[in-house]
Amino acid sequence: MSMQTSVDRLLPNLVTPLPGPKARSIIERDTKIMSPSYTRGYPFVMGRGEGAIVEDVDGNRFLDFNAGIAVVAAGHAHPRIVAAIQRQAAQFLHMSGTDFYYENMVRLAEKLATLVPGDGPQRVYFGNSGTEAIEAAIKMARYHSGRDQFIAFFGGFHGRTMGALSLTGSKAVQRKGFGPMLPVQHVTYAYCYRCAYGQHPDTCHVECVKVIEDRLFKTILPAEEVAAIVVEPIQGEGGYLVPPPKFHEELRRIADKYGILLIHDEVQSGMGRTGRMFASEHFGVAPDIVTIAKGIASGLPLAATVARADIMDWKPGAHASTFGGNPVAVEAALATIELLEEDLLSNATEIGAHILGRIQSWPQRFRYVGDVRGIGLMIGFELVKDQESKERAPELRNQLVHLAFERGLLILGCGQNSIRLCPPLVITKDQADFAIDTLEQCLDVISAT
Repeated sequence: MSMQTSVDRLLPNLVTPLPGPKARSIIERDTKIMSPSYTRGYPFVMGRGEGAIVEDVDGNRFLDFNAGIAVVAAGHAHPRIVAAIQRQAAQFLHMSGTDFYYENMVRLAEKLATLVPGDGPQRVYFGNSGTEAIEAAIKMARYHSGRDQFIAFFGGFHGRTMGALSLTGSKAVQRKGFGPMLPVQHVTYAYCYRCAYGQHPDTCHVECVKVIEDRLFKTILPAEEVAAIVVEPIQGEGGYLVPPPKFHEELRRIADKYGILLIHDEVQSGMGRTGRMFASEHFGVAPDIVTIAKGIASGLPLAATVARADIMDWKPGAHASTFGGNPVAVEAALATIELLEEDLLSNATEIGAHILGRIQSWPQRFRYVGDVRGIGLMIGFELVKDQESKERAPELRNQLVHLAFERGLLILGCGQNSIRLCPPLVITKDQADFAIDTLEQCLDVISAT
């Protein structure tokens, strides 16, 4: 690995071999004490962060194109979010909003109710994480509908607690050893060039949705037993897959026809990630229930399940959370939303378009790059064995992740063979160009082997 030297505080600078001595020591301690269920892609040990730049414990500076797994929407340690946290922490840290009242939780709920797609009054339930938001949506759908079955999608990721895990169709290792699951039928979240129905995106996605009506409902799953269809507007862990609007229009039609609730999992795609507050806004389809987490508080644990008021009709005691809607996290969320509305949504749109504009030609320039796709700063591209077969190449994807790390760029994979680019929404054009230049260098290395 060649050492990099940069005096620009907004760009990476590597000053030790990776990992450095302090990082190696912490990793050794971690290996002995932490749960072996954790997945770590490379030996980065966080020391501090500012904006889109993170520094490890040895003083090596990296460009974070993960945003803490699409979480720190406003970047690391944004001064306005830090100030909001400090102000609230000096007032009180906790009072359990499920048993008592505090004003800022009401204020955030009122704000979210105006932001989520859909008409009519909304109600809000607060939790701590994406999987908790999904669990609340599952329980609410069963409670309201009196039905117990669900439809989800292959490749979808909705969390790892038992109800959410039942919906997750991402990786077998996530489900192995934990059965039996809740009753969920999975169908294909099509991606056109691998779809048996043809090459046109509208055709293949709609045909995959038709499986619900033409096969499931006619053979093994009575429609009147289905509580909800749960879908990510843009599939995240499954590969950053962007369906055509017709896909979501057909899901809405089926849900309405059979009295089924439509749940949009916006945990990864929401809160400005795509240049809109919610990804579903790109498709013109409003869900009945929306689940929100990750970027909502730009680093603090907070989640929300937002539903039409007539659907969130459960009684006191039906569901609750001791820490959900924590006042400190709520203040971070209010500050995050202000920043999103001021300029981060437009920045995500502008910089996302710039990145896509630069990498759209990669399949023609690099023999191992397959499809390139995305909206805003939710961008993915695939690594394949060749351009003809488009056979997935997970080993090349993993190699690319490590090559980027060695050059000061933090990225992660998704799906079987895709790379996700989901930097903080404060990313600058210079930082975006550094990331693209670095990835092109890495792709040159892979192409030469």
